[in-house]
Amino acid sequence: MYVDIKEFETILKVGEHIAVEFKAAKGGPKDDMYETVCSFLNRFGGDIFLGVADNGEVVGIPDGAVESTIKNVIKVTNNRELLNPTFYVYPEAFKYKGRNVVRIHVPQSSDVHRYKGVCYDRVFESDVTVQSTDQIAEMYIRKCDVFTERKLFPGIKTEHLRMDLMPTIRNLIYSKFGTHPWLKLDDAQLLRESGLYEEDFTTGKSAFNAAAVLLLGRDEVIFSCFPSYKTDAILRRVNVNRYDDRETVMCNLVEAYDRLMAFGAKHLPDKFHLEDAVRVSLRDKILREAIGNSLVHREYSSSRPARFVIESDRIVADNASKALKCGAITLENLSPVSKNPIIARFFKQMGRADELGSGTRNLYHYTRLYSNADPVLEEGDTFIATIPLNDDYSTDGNGNTNAIGPRDEAINEAINEAINEAIKNKPGINKPKLMKLLGKSRATVERAIAALISLGKIEHRGSKKTGGYYAVCEG
Repeated sequence: MYVDIKEFETILKVGEHIAVEFKAAKGGPKDDMYETVCSFLNRFGGDIFLGVADNGEVVGIPDGAVESTIKNVIKVTNNRELLNPTFYVYPEAFKYKGRNVVRIHVPQSSDVHRYKGVCYDRVFESDVTVQSTDQIAEMYIRKCDVFTERKLFPGIKTEHLRMDLMPTIRNLIYSKFGTHPWLKLDDAQLLRESGLYEEDFTTGKSAFNAAAVLLLGRDEVIFSCFPSYKTDAILRRVNVNRYDDRETVMCNLVEAYDRLMAFGAKHLPDKFHLEDAVRVSLRDKILREAIGNSLVHREYSSSRPARFVIESDRIVADNASKALKCGAITLENLSPVSKNPIIARFFKQMGRADELGSGTRNLYHYTRLYSNADPVLEEGDTFIATIPLNDDYSTDGNGNTNAIGPRDEAINEAINEAINEAIKNKPGINKPKLMKLLGKSRATVERAIAALISLGKIEHRGSKKTGGYYAVCEG
């Protein structure tokens, strides 16, 4: 494979990352180089450059050592006692400013490899040891080309599915589209048309697939087919070590969406906002994207449960994923790939998902309006979405979706008065209890307390740890 010098110079400037590793290789390749070969095979592949120091300085390989270095690499990677399974790589020598460099291009492998009996994975620019069964299982999941949702379950019959949800599904489709081809079909035809009932052309047999079980399965059926499936919805504001509220969702995806949306609506404020003179719920827009993504694009064969956590300053949603790349997802590098196309299509017909990629753009758009900040999306074996929360920001309410500013004085005054009344009714109450009582963030409560103290309406008595706030008697 020809090495482009300009491309190589760019690589030197960028430095090491998940797909590039530098090795000075003084005295020849060492174990750490082969550990990188193993981790690249197990992840997304990459390039190793021998004769380059960690800081990107080209130190070179002596002229007499180039051939032996290449032979050593070929010998080790084809020795089953060292690298198992073996994998043939093609080292290539080239010169840069008169110094020898050997490039080893390592493609992604369809197998899970071990070097000297140890499994390695690539995380950012490091090679990490993989020991747990769950982590190794995730490697196999990542390398599997077959969508988990298409696994057939010949033993599943219509009585194992929540067919009583079909009228609800039809109503959702009608609300979204008005007229839709699926609405003209009976239940059996709709299940086939939506891809939930498939034929395996290798065996000639037809059966319901995993997508059908997940979307419509009865609770006990889902547990039997996917025993690790669940979503933990957690509120963690006051008791940050445990939780203030929690709901474990283990039902079919149609109802799971509703339950998670209700949990989010219960614990998040719905800020006022207009779009084209019509009020929209920023909270619901954000929840729709975060929850929909977690349910639609999750890797359901993983033993890792999903989480939806609401904290005082952020929402964190994470779920197992079959990652095709690793790192941050931004609007600039967005290249979406559907992890479960059948489930995604079903959700789209119900109006709970959009075209691939639109959800990420919507999440950015509405989070900026809701919190004056961008979400942080990280792809890997676990997909993590972090959505910032800021009680002190909302839209201007005039339909200008680009304008974000502090809440007006009337809203601030209402919050201050609510906190003032709470202190009058509960003398000695502290900040955590005020946050829990009013459902406000620490920043909002602290700002209101400061304002009330400056106005002479309240005061703090006692120590910082055990003290609380009291109303100041007038007159």
